[in-house]
Amino acid sequence: MIDLFKTQIGRLRILAFVEGISFLLILFVTMPLKYAFAMPQYNKVSGMVHGLLFVLYVFAVVQVKVEQSWSMKKMWLALLAAIVPFGTFWADKNLFRN
Repeated sequence: MIDLFKTQIGRLRILAFVEGISFLLILFVTMPLKYAFAMPQYNKVSGMVHGLLFVLYVFAVVQVKVEQSWSMKKMWLALLAAIVPFGTFWADKNLFRN
């Protein structure tokens, strides 16, 4: 695990995992709390955290694209994965591992 922090692709994999978890947290926990139980405060906090993670993920994908000379297709698939539920987990398995 500690070896992942040593490379840019490793840091992208960690960021993808955390971003994916935050997306699922919003979809399956805070959104139901907001709309079913009128508790929007949890959605506001998790939404801000997820937004920050999403932006960091996009920057990390672009940085790895340049560093690793990824094709445009691979970069777009990695970016698309961030807006599909469970997409970043798929990207980690199929795009980010060597």
